[in-house]
Amino acid sequence: MTEAPSNRRTDGQATRERILEAAGELFGRDGYAQTTAKAIADRAEVSLTLINYHFDGREGLYRAVLIEAHRRLGKLADLRDLAESELPATAKLRVLIYGLVRPATKRQPGWHINVLAREIFAPSAHFPVLFEAEVPPKLTIIKQILSDITAIPADDPALVRCVISVLAPCSMLLVAARGAPGPLDEVRRMPREAIINHLHTYALAGLEAIAREHGRREPLRSNRVSTPKQRGRSRPGRVDK
Repeated sequence: MTEAPSNRRTDGQATRERILEAAGELFGRDGYAQTTAKAIADRAEVSLTLINYHFDGREGLYRAVLIEAHRRLGKLADLRDLAESELPATAKLRVLIYGLVRPATKRQPGWHINVLAREIFAPSAHFPVLFEAEVPPKLTIIKQILSDITAIPADDPALVRCVISVLAPCSMLLVAARGAPGPLDEVRRMPREAIINHLHTYALAGLEAIAREHGRREPLRSNRVSTPKQRGRSRPGRVDK
């Protein structure tokens, strides 16, 4: 009996995902240079031919891993839902911070964090793929949220500086080595809500100062929103009454 086309597609997708998962784990642990296609094939229990078929070789697979890693950090669809929600802009910012602090404070953050950390500290020739595929649309949404908070136009260079200033502390918590002595690991061991509250308050104070420089007179309102843990659901932009 001939196998239905839909079943073949399902099996092919499952194989692709298994290869991607195995590659992400090995790239995150050992790095791109030290990870062979054979090691990935062995871990995924597939042939090298299937890696070439689904990803056009190890380089194509690594680019796919980078894109998947960034998607796991934050999906574009979730950001769009957040941007289109009825939350005040300052509350949207808090949801953004929560989305970065949550994986940063996990004991086992996932291979996607390890892969991105390696690329940030020692970028490979494939790093630009993120700025071609994943970063620009997400950056546009984040800039708009900060523009709504500060009243600075989204195309103003000052807003790019604001994005870096707001996201950099969260990013450092994400990618810095775990278990190493120092203030970053000390912060990671603090209660998650305390970290989120601090980073949100700190970010709003900075944004308010920049907004005043650009002529905004009225103070920003915090409009603190509960995090998904408090709400019992992780959908961005939804607030329980």
